Amino acid sequence: MSNNTEPTTFTGWAATSAGAPLERYSYDPGPLGDEEVEVAVEYCGVCHSDQSLIDNDWGISQYPFIPGHEVVGRIVRAGPQVRGLEVGQRVGIGWYKGSCMHCSSCIGGSHHLCATAKPTIIGSHGGFADRLRTHWAWALKLPDNLDPALAGPLFCAGSTVFNPLVEFDIKPTDRVGVVGIGGLGHLALRFLNAWGCDVTAFTSSLSKQDEAKRLGAHKVVASTDSDALKAIAGTLDFLLITANANLDWTAMLATLRGKGRLHFVGIVPDAIPVHVFNLIPQQKSLSASPVGSPATAATMLEFCARHQILPQVEEFPMSKVNEAVEHLRSGKARYRIVLNASK
Repeated sequence: MSNNTEPTTFTGWAATSAGAPLERYSYDPGPLGDEEVEVAVEYCGVCHSDQSLIDNDWGISQYPFIPGHEVVGRIVRAGPQVRGLEVGQRVGIGWYKGSCMHCSSCIGGSHHLCATAKPTIIGSHGGFADRLRTHWAWALKLPDNLDPALAGPLFCAGSTVFNPLVEFDIKPTDRVGVVGIGGLGHLALRFLNAWGCDVTAFTSSLSKQDEAKRLGAHKVVASTDSDALKAIAGTLDFLLITANANLDWTAMLATLRGKGRLHFVGIVPDAIPVHVFNLIPQQKSLSASPVGSPATAATMLEFCARHQILPQVEEFPMSKVNEAVEHLRSGKARYRIVLNASK
């Protein structure tokens, strides 16, 4: 494989200031790195993290800024040190596109915990564009029987909710709850149902009851109903929080039985007020996690291919990216948005 260092221009859709509409923007990415692949973007998901960085909600955005970190496309160029990938292969890229490859986390297979891991859209341009570059280890082959038009959100949302199932050895005999039926939660329900678990969905709106059951829940509980929460006290082994909302965490902890775990992948707005006496007597745990490692994400893709698990998406043309972002802001997306780069 050769490293062609001819000048290249990438073109995408960039915000020029906080909250600004995205505009066409071109930039020179510089020479292709020895360990990089260049991917022609076919589809890219639209995530709440994209919106947060467009709006500079985290105070770290740099403009002009091209969002997009749920990319599916084909490799069109590869550096001479790329391993295991070839030009023409269809791959996906998620939240990270690089890590140091030599720290204890990387050597141990936990590349996603590398202290210098490189996010796809923080400090660099993302996949709302025609091309994207990534270190080869973070470009994951897409199984042939997964629809590329739907698969993009698996590389962020899917990896995020699949990671704790592997990390904490969730068993098919476990009783598991999922709080929040949204972009993350709807995939968690599908994963857990196929995993073999008894699945309880928690939602602030019981109007989603039928939808939750269609997605894989066996039971549905109102997350704001104190009596409903008391009725299932001491029944769950694992409770996955995908919602970005403040809830009664003492009541949520009470739904767990001995050695139960309350685990966060959603970014709740405020600190979590939990007294240690709600943890110690039954050895309960609080934890949180980011997206999974490349190896875990690859396992997720195999699992999705085996069970034909794909996100429920709404497709927009890349040329109507601002309409897509506004649809996300409205809270009406069901449940992920994907941009088609060919339109």
